[in-house]
Amino acid sequence: MGGAAHAFWVRARGQGEIRPVELPEPGADEVLVRTLYSGISRGTEALVFRGGVPQSQYELMRAPFQEGDFPAPVKYGYLNVGVVERGPDALRGRTVFCLYPHQTRYVVPAAAVTPVPDPVPAARAVLAGAVETAVNAAWDAAPLLGDRISVVGAGMIGCCVARVLSRFPGTRVQLVDTDPGRAEVAAALGVDFATPQRAAAERDLVVHASGTESGLTLALELPVRDGVVVELSWYGDRRVALPLGEFFHSRRLVLRSSQVGTVSPARAGRRDHADRLALALELLADPAFDALVTGECRFTELPRVLPALLGDEPAALCHRVVYDR
Repeated sequence: MGGAAHAFWVRARGQGEIRPVELPEPGADEVLVRTLYSGISRGTEALVFRGGVPQSQYELMRAPFQEGDFPAPVKYGYLNVGVVERGPDALRGRTVFCLYPHQTRYVVPAAAVTPVPDPVPAARAVLAGAVETAVNAAWDAAPLLGDRISVVGAGMIGCCVARVLSRFPGTRVQLVDTDPGRAEVAAALGVDFATPQRAAAERDLVVHASGTESGLTLALELPVRDGVVVELSWYGDRRVALPLGEFFHSRRLVLRSSQVGTVSPARAGRRDHADRLALALELLADPAFDALVTGECRFTELPRVLPALLGDEPAALCHRVVYDR
């Protein structure tokens, strides 16, 4: 047999526990991975933890290696970095990223893991899922040379988007958030910062990632005429009211959704999910992304730490889970 492992499960709304797992023997085209780090995707995992996934989205919201069903009990997560202990020669001993939940060891098809490039530290690679979302958002947003860009919402996703878009030549990126403390993170990412009251107007492109109604309302106030607002937030079972009778019509704005579950139509047919994830891992050679890891805990502490972490205001950025070596 592949051996014993332990996994974190949402036992009931707002309650988590660690359960034992018996692993199967890996097949010829499978790998056995020992987890080094996993990351908590705060926005989505908060919805799952509190049981806020709408019933209409149960199937669409399933993580690739999820077990159980919404609302609970469910094993959920998708930011996992580990070392291949058994598998094909080309992967054995390699550090890999996988869209796997919080679990100490696991067996998956070899095609489900992506090698982490040598210049990328394993501890930073837990951000791969967030940077992949930012890559997809950039494909959807299609920024142009010299664009004036605002990113509303300085959470993990918004910060990744700001850094990715700032690397386009000549762009001027401003990160907007209600927490003045995010100014330090913005500086580390090489972008400007403003609170909503001081947010710059006349923006060519606005990306919204705050997950709040007020944030999306602000995002609709900032663009130039014929400007584009890209919506990245996931609201779960919450309804959102918008002032579509104001700037939205008079400025002929475009409101475009962006979701990482599918490859952007701008690249579909030319790039697949594996290409996009490999690109995200390449971008993580940039040490500026280290500013997004704002906390750590041991895997065994998850049942105690997660309820407090997902209730934080202002929200934490990436919280990294460390596993025994």
